[in-house]
Amino acid sequence: MGSIVPFQDLNNPPPPPPPQNPLHIFPKIEPKVEPLDEPPPGIPSIFTSNSIQNPTITDPDPLQLFPVTDITSNANENENDVYSEFYRISELFKTAFSKKGGAQQNYHENNNNHEVEEEMLEDPNTTATPTTDCLSIVPVSQQEGGVVSTDVVTKRQLSFRSSEMVRVSTLGPEDQRYFRDLVRRSRMLFESLRILSIFEEDKGRNIGILMKRLRGDLKAAALMRDKGLWLNRDKRIIGNIPGVCVGDIFFFRMEMCVLGLHGQVQAGIDYVPAVRSTSGEPVATSIIVSGGYEDDEDQGDVIIYTGQGGQLKNTTKQSVHQKLEGGNLALERSMFYGIEIRVIRGLKHEGSPTNKAYVYDGLYRVVDSWFDVGKSGFGVYKYKLVRMEDQHEMGSAIIRFAMEIRINALATRPKGYLSLDISNGKENIPVFLFNNIDADQTPLCYEYLPKSVYPPFTFQQMGNAGGCHCVHGCSEDCYCAQKNGGEFAYDRNGMLVRGKPLIYECGPFCSCPPTCRNRVSQKGLKRHLEIFRSRETGWGVRPLDLIPAGSFVCEYTGVVLTRQQAMVLSMNGDGLVYPSRFPERWSEWGDISQIFPDFTRPTYPSIPPLDFAMDVARMRNVACYISHSSSPNVLVQFVMYDHHNVLYPHLMIFAIENIPPLRELSLDYGVAEDWGEDKLTICN
Repeated sequence: MGSIVPFQDLNNPPPPPPPQNPLHIFPKIEPKVEPLDEPPPGIPSIFTSNSIQNPTITDPDPLQLFPVTDITSNANENENDVYSEFYRISELFKTAFSKKGGAQQNYHENNNNHEVEEEMLEDPNTTATPTTDCLSIVPVSQQEGGVVSTDVVTKRQLSFRSSEMVRVSTLGPEDQRYFRDLVRRSRMLFESLRILSIFEEDKGRNIGILMKRLRGDLKAAALMRDKGLWLNRDKRIIGNIPGVCVGDIFFFRMEMCVLGLHGQVQAGIDYVPAVRSTSGEPVATSIIVSGGYEDDEDQGDVIIYTGQGGQLKNTTKQSVHQKLEGGNLALERSMFYGIEIRVIRGLKHEGSPTNKAYVYDGLYRVVDSWFDVGKSGFGVYKYKLVRMEDQHEMGSAIIRFAMEIRINALATRPKGYLSLDISNGKENIPVFLFNNIDADQTPLCYEYLPKSVYPPFTFQQMGNAGGCHCVHGCSEDCYCAQKNGGEFAYDRNGMLVRGKPLIYECGPFCSCPPTCRNRVSQKGLKRHLEIFRSRETGWGVRPLDLIPAGSFVCEYTGVVLTRQQAMVLSMNGDGLVYPSRFPERWSEWGDISQIFPDFTRPTYPSIPPLDFAMDVARMRNVACYISHSSSPNVLVQFVMYDHHNVLYPHLMIFAIENIPPLRELSLDYGVAEDWGEDKLTICN
């Protein structure tokens, strides 16, 4: 990579001669803005036509729109009271979201103020810090050919986002896991706060009027900012962000800002401004390609990207000529120095909270730039970006490929399918079985079990036990809500708000309709899944749909055995699944203790120690093929709905991160010794 050296200041070129043709007319620089994240139906957005006064503003600072105050709690901590959790969370949000000052919608025009004042996150739960032996951060040198290795930086207090550019040159396996887990937990916290804030606001829990205008993603980002939980703020990383993988999917621009992947709330080009660059020249670090600009051309590995400036408001058409400054100059300078650019693609996706998804597609280099006449007849700067080699397949290409599989699997992949529905119609959606590795057909030898089989005595305790008497749908004061501690575990979109020891769903004893918001996991599959053969994990499971964080995936089924029955079968060497050995990963989903120090994980509804096993040696479902991982992307949540014996709950699987299509599902089975074997060989 070339070094950054002082260069002619192209931000202040000499005045052009009197215009003799339209190409000599230059407008004031404007950002190449991207379409704004649309909130879910019924959720207001801060970016309304009344709030944007100046269309030339590039990057509003959403974290200056409202104050985030210190958090205290006066909640009565009574764990025996079924309403204790209700009041505790209510009080936390009451104090966190109370208005103590006027909200300011301040959009800065100066590029110096486009950067958000944040800090880098230090992991509070571990003392392990990568060293230079395994992680080398290389500053972009200002001396010709100079490359300097430095130690991993620690937390620094910065008033602005840093302009010091570094590159992560080497990353060992341990550090890859460390940073991946750091990113995973940061994203989990962001999504938990976003869902929980919307959940609280829907119930009108003491949130100020001005706060109601803010989307959940902005609230989550602001709360994390106030605690210094934004990543990569004290160094501007060139190239890949540690812990962010090619193919990762995001639903909100603010989440990418939190991770440092793309630091602009609306502008499509993220760059270090010339006035803050040590070389005196702007340098681009990432771009977002949404395909909504008339002069853009996206062929996957090759992109013709149009510069910023000159677009008509709320359109993709040019109205005046572009100028070589700001992001345009930054891309040209990145080409001159050979600096790689992170490319994020914006896609329409109906399954996301905003009907849009952003996928990280890896690193590109700008290999050419020129000034051309665009389709609207005005001058535009164009940049040719070519994808760098030796990277994982583009996430956007995988999404399109998965869509083709769902439409016509045999035409897309003529070889490898053993079954187009291993459930034989027992699931709502067909479950594919694919193996292009070897001749193994083991999953065909088992009977597919869509729901667990419980001993008859489990249902004898029902008696005359009743349910709720809601007619049109359950409310927060109904019988089933009280059993859950005064509120439901799901929001109105069916997302898990936070994990609990046990969740009571409405069941056959209830009068509410099938569309009740408290009937989520009992309805079976809602997304396409595929059992596949892997060289790394044996048999595994991967989705063909995008699975949002917090959504239900499937049930873990088997034949439920008592302790005595399990002891007999274990003597014969049959593999059994013991629900008590699954770690309490449910406690991580919705854990906001980093933001709210007084937060304690839910303890109600309580559940006694589980002492039963599930036999999956002859009958099983798709969940039994999910692989093990100490950093999983799904978790087990205990749920009750069809009986009242808390000793035998259902094992429901929920996503704890946004899972792209064709990415393998992973579940934490606990310590390998607890199972008696290395992982679950019963499934592989």
